[in-house]
Amino acid sequence: MQYALSKAGGALFSIAMVLVGTFFVFRLLPGDPVRNLAQGRNMTPDQLDLERRRLGLDKPLIDQFLNFVSDTLRLDLGTSYEYKRPVIDLIGERIGPTLLLTGTGLVIAVSLGIWQGTRAGWRHGSRFDRVSTGVSLLLWSVPTFWLGLLLMMVFGVGIGPIPSLFPFRGIESVDAPDGFGYLLDVASHMVLPCLTLVAVVYAQYLMVMRSSLLEEVSQDYVTVARAKGLRDDEVRRRHAVPNALLPTVTLVFMRIGFVVGGAVTVEYIYTWPGLGQLFYRAIEVPDFTLMQGTFMLITVSVIVMNTLADVVYHLLDPRVRSA
Repeated sequence: MQYALSKAGGALFSIAMVLVGTFFVFRLLPGDPVRNLAQGRNMTPDQLDLERRRLGLDKPLIDQFLNFVSDTLRLDLGTSYEYKRPVIDLIGERIGPTLLLTGTGLVIAVSLGIWQGTRAGWRHGSRFDRVSTGVSLLLWSVPTFWLGLLLMMVFGVGIGPIPSLFPFRGIESVDAPDGFGYLLDVASHMVLPCLTLVAVVYAQYLMVMRSSLLEEVSQDYVTVARAKGLRDDEVRRRHAVPNALLPTVTLVFMRIGFVVGGAVTVEYIYTWPGLGQLFYRAIEVPDFTLMQGTFMLITVSVIVMNTLADVVYHLLDPRVRSA
């Protein structure tokens, strides 16, 4: 309990620092939000000043900061400059598609990475180990936007004899059917963005699981289990893998925190209506209140998940408790 409380205290301090950094860092971005919002409207200087007062940007920076802290503590994230709507409502509309896409991608990436990492580490030096490790590292090193555009051109638009196989814009078709047909339509729209997410992420879990298992294979308890006559599959499943999974816990929990924020690059490429695309648009304006709200949600989620990972790791590993 004392360990959990100390971690919770550290998390609260981190959130407080994020609160301060979020406000001041975004105001260092170039661009005037009022002038950007007034593009094409031929507003006079007096009208621009009136709009600036309406948004509260005419106040001293310290007053703006105190208002931001007060509103945030009351769970009031403000009103978006561009959309003229409460930020909390915009987040509520976009978080569903983001959780659907990034959550599905996380489950597939973790499952695939742990499965391949287990077999690659257990068969160290085999052809499976070399091929799976090489392919995963190659995909991991490829820029996300480049891979997304490549998959879009090959499987979305179609090249030469390859027909267009999957839709690549939005989350649903304009003429999407109802019922089960609608679920299939959304699933078909998820294929390419989800494949892009998985391809650039699963290598992390593969490499961590592989290196952890390689370390466990050399331990005495594995040698003793083999000396008792246990089959290799039993030694791997009942002894080596459970211990090798422990370092992966932190990585998985941290990635769960990022699930809330979505994937800005992937959502932008495939025009997926999630928080990532919303955050990108907020930076483009710049829309300070929308940036602050979405960024706070992402960072707090990561801090909370990282804290939970420390607590879970403390419960699972006796060596951490004894230390």
